[in-house]
Amino acid sequence: MVRGKTQMKRIENATSRQVTFSKRRNGLMKKAFELSILCDAEVALIVFSPRGRLYEFASSSILETIERYRSHTRINNTPTTSESAENTQHLKEEAENMMKKIDLLETSKRKLLGEGLGTCSIEELQKIEQQLEKSITKIRAKKTQVFREQIDQLKEKEKTLIAENVMLSEKYDSYSSQQAKKDDRENKAEAEPFADQSSPSSDVETELFIGLPETRTRRIPPKLRTN
Repeated sequence: MVRGKTQMKRIENATSRQVTFSKRRNGLMKKAFELSILCDAEVALIVFSPRGRLYEFASSSILETIERYRSHTRINNTPTTSESAENTQHLKEEAENMMKKIDLLETSKRKLLGEGLGTCSIEELQKIEQQLEKSITKIRAKKTQVFREQIDQLKEKEKTLIAENVMLSEKYDSYSSQQAKKDDRENKAEAEPFADQSSPSSDVETELFIGLPETRTRRIPPKLRTN
């Protein structure tokens, strides 16, 4: 929910007034502490609740800070009341202007979200519509840019994968060729002993004779025999 503007007047409800006092007091104490730490400033804060309870904060010693303040005011006790009033008035005007700007921004934000359009005129609605169309155009352009960047990244990844696939295919083909040559050599080496054993020798002639050496007769070819 959008926080509404707080009216600068006394809160009538006692419970709400006490809750607001506790929250604002804690916030004020926190800001005083941050100011003293971040800016190395000497800060003293004194707060009395509506019931008279004292709350205080001091970056060093509150009594020393008060004494320093008194000394400073005595030294600079010159008629500067008018200047102080002018500065105070200027600060108030600046605060009011800032509050008005914040209210305008909050109202514009609610209208862009489609809230609080009941009091808008045709011109205001047309301006809001134009602002939304410009915003949608910018969003779509950014979305298209993101899509293109993702597509380019995917294309680069695809090229890398294709190159890796080609390299792996070449390695596989080389390995297959070497393995085939190795298998061929092993098959030839296994086949050579069987080839030597199966080849007959035609240069050796043997004759088999049965009986005693004296009874052996030489076989005469039929053409050399005589009657």
